[in-house]
Amino acid sequence: MALVRYNPWHEMNALQRSFNRLFDDMLAPDNSDFGNFSKVPAAELSETDDAINLKLEVPGIDAKDLDIQVTEKAVSIRGERKEETTTEENGNKRSEFRYGKFERVIPLPASIQNTDVKADYKDGILNLHLPKVQEEKNKVVKVNLE
Repeated sequence: MALVRYNPWHEMNALQRSFNRLFDDMLAPDNSDFGNFSKVPAAELSETDDAINLKLEVPGIDAKDLDIQVTEKAVSIRGERKEETTTEENGNKRSEFRYGKFERVIPLPASIQNTDVKADYKDGILNLHLPKVQEEKNKVVKVNLE
């Protein structure tokens, strides 16, 4: 039988690796629904001469659970997810649930006409068409030198 030297730091290092793995899993982006701790929806913002288009990913949330407020300079989206799944297999019942609220405020790069906003929600993707105010459309003016 061989003698093994006891190293008390070995357990501490193993514990630290476990904590690091736990926090890395929580903070890293994850494509699975139940492993993601992110509370804000992903957003894509594009701008044309006449409007700003905002696309938000809010899967699993009904349109009635979304609250969208638009000002001239920002868009605020609030929602609440209420999701439950139940499966029964070989006499065993498995139930998972996920509830949570989120809120995201997205500042806009230009002033918009917030009374003419158009929204479309399909398959968990929210599209907002935000027309710019007239002053923003004519913001760039060419200056002729004499």
